[in-house]
Amino acid sequence: MKHFKVIFEPDGRQISIHAGATLVEAAGQAGIILNTVCGEKGTCGKCVVEIEPEKGEVLACQYRIQSDVTVTIPPASRFFEPKILSHGIDIKTKVRREKGREKVFGVAVDIGTTTVVAKLINMADGNCLATEAVINPQIRYGDDVISRINYAQSDDTLDELHKVIIECLNKLIAQLCKKASIDNKQIGEVCAVGNTTMNHIFLKLPVTQLGQAPYKAFSLEPKNVPAKELSVRINPEANIHTVANIAGFVGSDITAVALAVEMDSVKEQTLVVDIGTNGEIVLGTGNKLYAASCAAGPAFEGARISCGSRAGQGAIEAVVCNDNDIDFDVIGGGPARSICGSGLIDAVAVLLDLGLIEKSGRFVRNEKLSEPILARIIEHNGQPAFRLTEQVFLTQKDIRQVQLAKAAICAGIRLLQKKVGLEDPDIKQILLAGAFGNYIRAESALRIGLLPNVAVEKIHFVGNAASSGAQMILLSRQAREKACKLARQIEYVEIAHEKDFTDVYAECMSF
Repeated sequence: MKHFKVIFEPDGRQISIHAGATLVEAAGQAGIILNTVCGEKGTCGKCVVEIEPEKGEVLACQYRIQSDVTVTIPPASRFFEPKILSHGIDIKTKVRREKGREKVFGVAVDIGTTTVVAKLINMADGNCLATEAVINPQIRYGDDVISRINYAQSDDTLDELHKVIIECLNKLIAQLCKKASIDNKQIGEVCAVGNTTMNHIFLKLPVTQLGQAPYKAFSLEPKNVPAKELSVRINPEANIHTVANIAGFVGSDITAVALAVEMDSVKEQTLVVDIGTNGEIVLGTGNKLYAASCAAGPAFEGARISCGSRAGQGAIEAVVCNDNDIDFDVIGGGPARSICGSGLIDAVAVLLDLGLIEKSGRFVRNEKLSEPILARIIEHNGQPAFRLTEQVFLTQKDIRQVQLAKAAICAGIRLLQKKVGLEDPDIKQILLAGAFGNYIRAESALRIGLLPNVAVEKIHFVGNAASSGAQMILLSRQAREKACKLARQIEYVEIAHEKDFTDVYAECMSF
């Protein structure tokens, strides 16, 4: 097969690749990750590059190489490393450690749709010796679980996704061992958590049924698999333990979160919310536990937002009002080139406070505002917009995307509340889990109606509680049994099947 030379600018990297390959494939071989949030379907428009000698812009995922080509990649089309939250709850006092493991180590891993976090644990004393975190390399197949389910419809494509995540874990383990100066053969166990789709791909279980009603998992049970069967490069006789899932779209990561925050012991009404592309909710009443999932979509990850991105270098992560204008923080401190989810929620809250968008989400003009603010009101492609910087702005369409995402989360919470007869003032605490939940400002989340109307002091951030739960399960047989019991104890509520879903969702669209 004929091969062609591809040069990537401004990096200067060059590779030789077979005719017919896409520019995304070529970039991957050159070690460059491009934004392909739509799973290379050509619908998100986030992978635009400039090519020579044609001198034009193309979508890298759709352009097939038929000659030597030079590719210039603008910053907005690069998938920059996002801020990855690896810290969770301090669980040292919660772990009952086993004896006889003085020279054995374990790895607790949280396999997220976007990121993978692994911790090396001394099984003798429970201490975390090293932590490594990376982007889930499956991201090139799409940034949400549905894209990956759709990709993994055949045995071959499922095997491809499986090998990608196994190789990722092996690299993380090698880095952990290097940090701690140990041999990988000293690792005697791995405990892995993740959403149900990530769990199935990791174990190479069928995922087709997860993408079709009634969205049932192939298996919800915890698994114990010899490391050699999964080709995980640790002691070949070591055990790989995967934690019990709760339902098709509520996985073992939420089981681990529920364990870490002791949801089985709550005596007062507690809400746990993991905000993401697939938002997950656990509600504890003191007598019973309920869980639900909400298809929020990728807006909070920056997808489908005109200037949106994940929380990486150059992204606006916070927006506030000052005396006459607005101010914002940029990740990395350099010039702003995009806005990530936390900044997006802040910005919408600011626009509401300024009276520039109505409860319906429609842009309006408020002539009473200062000149600097009024100067930020612009038109973009024939629709009203608000300019944050020369490069970063929010359009009417962007506001609608935020409404759709927040309405999904809000409706899920309200319908769970309705199921148990719980009003907002009855909620004693809200625990925000996961990376995104850890970085948003509680005041802004309340202002846009993302969370129930409670006092801000009732909202607490628990970080990567899934990783903490995985560490507990790795170290303690008691915690392992408790996690399995929790997964069975939690009643899953299919939000979309609730009779009031359509009405509640429509109400939740309003700010």
